[in-house]
Amino acid sequence: MLQTVLQIVLIIMSISLFVCFIRAIIGPTMSDRIVALDTFGINLIGFVGILMIIQETTAYAEIVLVLGILAFVGSIALAKFLERGVVFDRDNN
Repeated sequence: MLQTVLQIVLIIMSISLFVCFIRAIIGPTMSDRIVALDTFGINLIGFVGILMIIQETTAYAEIVLVLGILAFVGSIALAKFLERGVVFDRDNN
């Protein structure tokens, strides 16, 4: 029963990942793209987590950690780019 529910959740999350990917590409505004990329990262973390439950392993724990860090840093960098127009501020004043 649990395996069936987890497989259904994987299918739903796959659809969600696809929709987020489309929104990140088409998104009418840059803010939509940032939110879509952030949601894509969170869904990807959940997707890998469910795969870990199905396979009964912790082998992907590091992947989840790296995905979380990359999603956070990517969202912050894009938000900073939207706010100031640059990601790295090289002004020493």
